[in-house]
Amino acid sequence: MSGMLNTKSNSLESLKNKTLLILTPSYANEDESFIAEMFVKHQIAEIKQYFKKIIVIAPVLRSFGYLKKDRLCKDYTYDNVEVYYPRCIYIPTFRMSRILIDNRLRGAERCIEDHRLNFDLIHAHFTWPSGYIGVRLKEKYGKPVITTIHENGNWFDQELEMNHALINTAWSGANALIRVNRKDIPVLQRHNTCVYTIPNGFSPAFHPLDTAVARERLGLPGGPKIIFTLGNLIKRKGFNYLIGAMQQVCDHRDDVFCFIGGAGPERERLQGQIDRLHLGERVKLLGSVPGDTLPLWMNACDIFVLPSLSESFGVVQIEALACGKPVVSARNRGSEEIITSDAYGLLVEPSNSGDLADKILVALNHEWDREVIVRYADRYTWENIAKEIIDVYVRSGAV
Repeated sequence: MSGMLNTKSNSLESLKNKTLLILTPSYANEDESFIAEMFVKHQIAEIKQYFKKIIVIAPVLRSFGYLKKDRLCKDYTYDNVEVYYPRCIYIPTFRMSRILIDNRLRGAERCIEDHRLNFDLIHAHFTWPSGYIGVRLKEKYGKPVITTIHENGNWFDQELEMNHALINTAWSGANALIRVNRKDIPVLQRHNTCVYTIPNGFSPAFHPLDTAVARERLGLPGGPKIIFTLGNLIKRKGFNYLIGAMQQVCDHRDDVFCFIGGAGPERERLQGQIDRLHLGERVKLLGSVPGDTLPLWMNACDIFVLPSLSESFGVVQIEALACGKPVVSARNRGSEEIITSDAYGLLVEPSNSGDLADKILVALNHEWDREVIVRYADRYTWENIAKEIIDVYVRSGAV
């Protein structure tokens, strides 16, 4: 046993002289006016202490300034982290059956060459394109690659169904795969024998605050019950079912308000639904919620609701739990692995406004033990999750 501990200790010590290359489809820019895949930056905030240097390569599709990502993402450095946004072009056909143009791999290679970047280990986030790029860089530079598969359940199922050579290469060519839920491990083991389950974590910014103080800072009333939810306004997130549930909730109680944070293509349709159901005074679309106010919203609410139809994990749930708030979530593949007890929240049938309304009413009437919820959430701190990730680096022989 002591020999094993010494070996691990020596491996951890060796990381302090090594450079980790992170491949991710998006990365928050310097002033965080662009925050896609923010969880990757939060993960790095904890992992960077183990390494001499971390290099982040996040290819940006060239749009000549038309897309926000292209306008706002410029290379920058902080602490021991260097961030690069090589401009690339990607034009696929339907479901990747044929790719007309995709130079993201070449963009990553050019970035490495132009900046004379040296690295010892690659960690790719998402299968496509990062996982595939990671395997190709492994072949070219002889460096091990670990890939974390974040895809939501539907997206992951589509990748399996496609049986695409590039997807399969990304999985089989990695030194190890990390999946953020347990359910998909058996099928991934058909592609790679070295597969681990490690969930995502939450930022230290999420911790319990006095509800009244949080509401005062947000300009919210102190008396009513408040429901909060957050996500991209897309169909998969199921906000239409929450709005439908609110019609029934309001039939039973006149003291409940629902705030939906996020932006996206479904905003107009959701607002139309709110107007048709005459819920304009009770349900509000907030638009994008700034990162520095998000912990306030989590603390200001009475319950957090996640009506999403498909998730791989659902970071917003553990952010709410970390603030001591119970979660009401649809069964969506990821939530079942987080809401494992009715001491933390309630699960409902997906696409079912009636069941969602019933569980919301139960949650609003229940006396929740905030300390129990917070203690449970501690399992998901980035400090704890980072240790599990580092352990995979060591166990897979990557370091």
